[in-house]
Amino acid sequence: MDTADDRTERFERIASTEADVLGDLADDVLASDPSFTVLQEPNPQLLMQRVREPVEHRPFNLGEVVVTPAEVEVNGGRGFAMYPGKAERAALSGAIVDAAVDAGHPVTGRIREELAAAAERRRSDRNHEWAESQYTAVDFETMEDDL
Repeated sequence: MDTADDRTERFERIASTEADVLGDLADDVLASDPSFTVLQEPNPQLLMQRVREPVEHRPFNLGEVVVTPAEVEVNGGRGFAMYPGKAERAALSGAIVDAAVDAGHPVTGRIREELAAAAERRRSDRNHEWAESQYTAVDFETMEDDL
């Protein structure tokens, strides 16, 4: 399956795309005057962040994070977005973008390109941060054999 059509991948891409980019894309969608309904107003809320500990691989709750979810319908396509932080405009824009892709809106191609570019920027930034952190790694030797 093409990752551009994988909705989970699209959710992740929307959540990591800059708010201004999402806003511009949503403006392009709304410029065509589609039928538009807000199903869930963007409203910041707390979400428990669950992670898996690295030794026994058991899940545990790390803590709460602030997110802003939104859900809309555009031309019969349903869209959802959950944006990190208190970001009502970004969440609503992300939901509009998701709905536009779901509905096959004429700007879907541009949306896919922008989301792919944002994903690539994020991947590049993470790789750069990882490369920088390699210099701070500490190598520990055990002394059990020496005792």
